[in-house]
Amino acid sequence: MNITKTLAEELNIRPEQAEAAVKLIDEGNTIPFIARYRKEATGSLNDEVLRLLDERLRYLRNLDEKKQQVLATIREQGALTAELEKQIMEAATLVAVDDLYRPYRPKRRTRATVAKERGLAPLAAAIREQKITEPLEVIAASYVDPEKEVASVQEAIDGAGDILAEQISDAAVFRTYIREAMQKLGTLHSQAKDASVASPYEKYYDYEEPVRRVAGHRVLALNRGEKEKILTVSIEAPEEQILRYLEKKIILNTNPYTTPVLKSVIEDSYYRLIAPSVEREVRSAMTESAEDGAIRVFGKNLVQLLLQPPIVGQVVLGWDPAFRTGCKLAVVDPTGKVLDTTVIYPTAPQNKVEESKKVLKKLIEKYHVTVISLGNGTASRESEQIIVELLKEIPQKVSYVIVNEAGASVYSASKLATEEFPNFDVGQRSAASIARRLQDPLAELVKIDPKSIGVGQYQHDMNQKKLDETLQGVVEDSVNKVGVDLNTASASLLSYISGINKTIAKNIVAYREENGVFTDRRSLKKVPKLGPKAYEQCAGFLRVRDGSNPLDMTSVHPESYKATEALLKSLGYKTEDVRKGLGNIRRQVKDKKKTAEELGIGIETLTDILKELEKPGRDPREEMPKPVLRTDVMELKDLKPGMILKGTVRNVIDFGAFVDIGVHQDGLVHISQICDRYISHPLDAVSVGDIVQVKVLSVDPVKKKISLTMKLDTDVEQKQK
Repeated sequence: MNITKTLAEELNIRPEQAEAAVKLIDEGNTIPFIARYRKEATGSLNDEVLRLLDERLRYLRNLDEKKQQVLATIREQGALTAELEKQIMEAATLVAVDDLYRPYRPKRRTRATVAKERGLAPLAAAIREQKITEPLEVIAASYVDPEKEVASVQEAIDGAGDILAEQISDAAVFRTYIREAMQKLGTLHSQAKDASVASPYEKYYDYEEPVRRVAGHRVLALNRGEKEKILTVSIEAPEEQILRYLEKKIILNTNPYTTPVLKSVIEDSYYRLIAPSVEREVRSAMTESAEDGAIRVFGKNLVQLLLQPPIVGQVVLGWDPAFRTGCKLAVVDPTGKVLDTTVIYPTAPQNKVEESKKVLKKLIEKYHVTVISLGNGTASRESEQIIVELLKEIPQKVSYVIVNEAGASVYSASKLATEEFPNFDVGQRSAASIARRLQDPLAELVKIDPKSIGVGQYQHDMNQKKLDETLQGVVEDSVNKVGVDLNTASASLLSYISGINKTIAKNIVAYREENGVFTDRRSLKKVPKLGPKAYEQCAGFLRVRDGSNPLDMTSVHPESYKATEALLKSLGYKTEDVRKGLGNIRRQVKDKKKTAEELGIGIETLTDILKELEKPGRDPREEMPKPVLRTDVMELKDLKPGMILKGTVRNVIDFGAFVDIGVHQDGLVHISQICDRYISHPLDAVSVGDIVQVKVLSVDPVKKKISLTMKLDTDVEQKQK
C-alpha cells in the first residue's frame, strides 16, 4: 500500500504535501509546530488537517502491519494463493482484512470442527458440488460410524451441513454483502424491558428507524439505555433479500437431492452464525461513527470555550455558591493572585443575608473589585438575587457574570490544586478557580480534565482513549494558537506547549523561581532536560514581555530572527520599533515573492512575520465575543413566550444548542429553530461562547425546560434595536 498516496486522496491534498507532513511527523515535530512554522513544506496545511492526517497515518500503518501478519499466518498454513494475497493487499479497512482472514483464523472447537473430526468433510464437499445423482441418504449411509460418534444417516447429513454453514459464514464476499444490506436496508428497533418504569429513555420504549438514518446522538442514547438494562435494542435485517442472494450464489443448479439441504444450511448459517455476528459489527460501526461525531462536536465546543476572551485588568471576586456549607469567596487580582478568601452564609438554612452583604461591601471597597464571577451550581440562583440587591446598594460600579463552574470541583480536589494552594480547602480553591476562569479561561481550564468541562454529550459512554487523544490535541492546538507568557505561565499551561512535557514544564517554573524572570528566549536552553529539539518546537509559542529582544514578545520563531531583522532594516526600522507595533508594514512590502527570496525564507513565513510585526503578541481571543456582564436578574417565572433576550451559547450538541439567558436554567434552541436555511449540524451556525438573540417559544416550570428560537421576526428584531 502506498500510504502517502492514500492519505493524499483521502484528504484531498497533493501527494507532496502528504509526503512532507509524514516526514515531519516521523522526525518528531508536533502538529502545532508543523502547522505554524513549516507551511512551506506542507503547503500551509492547518492543524485540523494535520491531526486528521496523523490519525489516518497511524490507522493505515496498523492496517499494513495487520496485512503482513495475516499473510504470514496464511502462508504458514500453506493456504496462500496469489488471488487471496492480492485481495488482502487491496483491502482498505481492518474489517475487510478480518473478513478475508476469517476462514484461516484458529478457531475454538465448533460444530463444524467436530464434524470434520468425524470424517464428514467429503460428504459436505459432495453436497456443495451439487452433482449427486442419487438420494443423499444413500451416500450419507457410508459415513455412519458409531466409533466416530456418527450414529445415523441424519447425523451424518447434519454434520456435513454444519461444515457447509461455517464455510458460508466465513466467506468474505457474503459477509460484505450482508453487512452492507443491514446498513442500507436494516431497521433499528428498541423496546422497553418494562414500559411502566419512568426513565429518560421513554421516547425509545417503542422506537424504530432505518439504520442509515439514525443520528449519532440517538445511537449513543440507545446504547446507554441498553447498558442500563432499560432498553432492548436490535437490528431487523432484510432477511428475505439476504437469503435469496445467498441461495443465488450457492445453489448453482437445481438438484432434487442437494437443493433442499443447501436451503436449510443457508438459513442455519445466516440465522445462527452470520446475523448475530454482523449485527454486532454494524452496531459497533454505528457506535464508532456516533462516537467520532460526538468527539468532533466536543472538540469544536472545547476550542470555542478555551478561546473565550479574557477579562483583562480586573479585580475579580470568585463566588462558589452553596447552601449548608456556605458560599466560598476568593478575591483575585488582575494577575490571578489570590488576595483574600472567606465564607459567607446568605443562603438557607442560615440566611445571614445582611451579615453577608457587609462582608461583600468590605471586600469590594478594600480590593476595588469590579466584577463578580458567580458559579452556576447549587444555590446559584439564590446567590444571584443577593448579588443584584447588593449592586443596587453600593456606590461602586460592579457587574457580575455567571460562569459555568463545570470542573471546578474536580480541579479543587486535584493534586494540582493542592500543590497550587496548599493552605486552602477545596471550597477556597474552587472559588479561586471560578474567578480565574473569567480572567483567563484558557490558563484555568487547562488544569481540568476536558471531559469535566461540560461541553460534550455522552462523553462517558465512548472510547475514552480516542476521546482523550482528541481533546488533548484540541487543548494543545488552542494553547499554542494563543501562546503563553514564559514568565507567568503555570506548569500545567506550559505542559501543553509544543515540545514541552510535564517534566520540562516543572523545570521551567523551577528555573524561573530560582533565577528570576526570563529576559530572553535563549535562556530556555539553560533549563534542565530542554534540549535543542524541544527548544526548536517550543520557542515560537513562548512570549517574553519587556525582554532584551523585542522579537521575543512575538510569535516569530528564533530561526527567522536574522531574516526579520534584515527585513526591518530594509524598510528603515530598528528592531526596537517592534515593541510599539508596526501597523502598516504589510503595505510597505510591494513584492512579497522578491522580498522572500532576498531574505532566504518562504512567502508563507514572510506573510506570518509581517502580520505579527503589525500587532506583536496579538491575542487571537480578542476576536471572540465578550462575556455578557449582568447587573440584574431574571427568574424562570419571569419568562413569557415571545420575549426577546440576549444569551450565551453554553453547549452545542447534535440536535441543538443550549443558551444561557440568565435564568439559571439553560434554554434549548432545537436545530430546526437555529436559522431559516438548512443546516446538517448546529455547529454550522453557532459555536460555544457566541452571543445570540433568542425568542422564548415555551416554558415548562415543572420540568424546568425552556424552548427558544433564533428565528426572530423582522419587525420584532427592529423594535429591539
